Amino acid sequence: MRRVEAGVVRPGWEAEIEAQGLVYNRTHLPGGEVRSYWREGPYYDFGSAEVARLEGWVAQLFEMCVAAGDHVVEHDLFDRMGIPLIARSGIRATWESEPPSVYGRFDLRYDGSGPPKLLEFNADTPTGLVESAVTQWNWHLFTGQGRDQWNALHEKLVAAWQRNLTRWERRTGIRPRVHLAWTSEETSGEDRMTVAYLMDTVVQAGYEAVELVVEDIALDSGDGRFYDPQGRHLDVVFKLYPWEWLIEDEFGAAVLADAARPGGTTWIEPVYKMLWSTKALLPVLWRLFGGDPVLSELLLPAYFADEMPSSWRDYVRKPLWGREGANVEIVRDGRVVTAVPGRYGTEGFVVQEFAPLPDFAGVDGPHHPVLGAWVVDGEPAGLGIRESEGLVTDNLSFFVPHTIDSAR
Repeated sequence: MRRVEAGVVRPGWEAEIEAQGLVYNRTHLPGGEVRSYWREGPYYDFGSAEVARLEGWVAQLFEMCVAAGDHVVEHDLFDRMGIPLIARSGIRATWESEPPSVYGRFDLRYDGSGPPKLLEFNADTPTGLVESAVTQWNWHLFTGQGRDQWNALHEKLVAAWQRNLTRWERRTGIRPRVHLAWTSEETSGEDRMTVAYLMDTVVQAGYEAVELVVEDIALDSGDGRFYDPQGRHLDVVFKLYPWEWLIEDEFGAAVLADAARPGGTTWIEPVYKMLWSTKALLPVLWRLFGGDPVLSELLLPAYFADEMPSSWRDYVRKPLWGREGANVEIVRDGRVVTAVPGRYGTEGFVVQEFAPLPDFAGVDGPHHPVLGAWVVDGEPAGLGIRESEGLVTDNLSFFVPHTIDSAR
């Protein structure tokens, strides 16, 4: 793994990436400055054998997460995980029945030597999909940089919809209409374009796709079922709206009750993803695999905050449900050296051993990458890289494309 500083810069690249769906490219900084989220020119390059190893490690991480889910359900660790009581029966039911699930993203620390380290699993509503599946692939095709790219996202997403929806159709006897929902509270355009891209993959899989705003979903008080503004029943809904928000909404209880009965709405991702989208997954994984000489290499030691070893002086404190680095604290020698503001934390915290992100320094300063390794239908599917100037990857980070076996 290496960072190439000066690759090809395409003429009119900003208009090009916006036309491809990256309409949220402009990042507004706190001081009022506007900069590009997409990095045009630099890129990360990997060896083909290296990517093959990464794929194997990601597949192993997914198997470990399945084992962790089994462990939580079998030992009734929902209280320890901070999962609300209202969601637990739905989690148990969906964990056993395996309803449709499409994708997720592991965030990894990796410097090119040895196995990557899991930072977290964005299992419920991961974004960064458009830039990973579309923008960087078109960049690769146009610039000719590298021989290939770890990017089978599009074809795997289409196949995932085909497999999951065909299975749903056979089980119910109904050909589903798929609604894909985003919240109007997200105004950058990222959520809407993620939904628009996924709609395209649904259509290519051979099914009808309908865009929907979460706030327009209607609950019929008569039959207790959910409908869109045109009065069409919601058969299958992909929701870019976290379960921890959904179950706290006014209709959260009705969502879970309807999903549990025959003919109810199927939600993607399923509610069992709460087992993985919480940072509480990290100490569970460490408890299960921290003593394994091979599998522990994919993890950083992690504990619930009230179980942190008294000897720890360097660690990262993370809220269970935090997003985009909010409320993350980096502690060095017992002192907080970095604290990101936010609205999370009342749900509890975990601590994870401090392992600073590698720095691929360039002429414009430090570059700290986090590898976003995508899994689709439970299989490794591609890579997207965000890099930051600091050690916390937040909403001011950059997206940088990658290649395999560049000649540069």
